[in-house]
Amino acid sequence: MGAEGLDAHDVKRTLGRMAHEILEKSGGADNLVVVGVLQMGYPVAQRLAFAMANIEGVGVPCGSLDIEGFRDDRKATDEDASEIPFAVTGKHVILVDEVIQTGRTIRAAMDSLMTHGRPDKIELAVLIDRGGRELPIDPNYVGRKMEVGNDEFIEVRLDAQGDDVVRVVKGSSG
Repeated sequence: MGAEGLDAHDVKRTLGRMAHEILEKSGGADNLVVVGVLQMGYPVAQRLAFAMANIEGVGVPCGSLDIEGFRDDRKATDEDASEIPFAVTGKHVILVDEVIQTGRTIRAAMDSLMTHGRPDKIELAVLIDRGGRELPIDPNYVGRKMEVGNDEFIEVRLDAQGDDVVRVVKGSSG
C-alpha cells in the first residue's frame, strides 16, 4: 500500500518482524506476556502474541487492558473492562497499542496495568508511530513510522477475516 498505509500483507509481515524482534531481544518467550490497550491495541496484541507463539512453539499469554479510569482527558470511572487472565507480577509485559502519538494513552495504560500487579519489566510495542510526543514515552518496538499532518489521523482496522488495513484519513479521530 506504500507510504499512505499498510494492506493486509504489510500488517502481517510487520507484526511477524516485530514478533521476531521482541523474542530475540527477550531471549525467548519465557516469562513474557502481552497486554493490549482496549480497543484497537488488543487486536494488535492478539496478532503479536499469536505470531510469537508460532515462532516459539509455546503459548504466549495475551490480555486486554481498560484505561478509561486513568485517562487525563475524560471523566474518571471505577469500571474496569480489562481481561488479564494471568498474573502480571514478576512478568515481562509487552504493552501494545495500535498507534502512538502524544504518549498520554500509554501513560494511562501503565497506571492501569500497575493496578493488576507489578511487572518486572514493561516494554511498549506499537504498530504505528505517528510522532508528536507530548510526554517522554517512546516505544521499544515500532511496526512503522508514518508522518501525518495535524488534520489527519491513522485508521487501523483488523478483522477476523484478515481484511486488515492501516490508512491515513483526513479529519479528526475524536
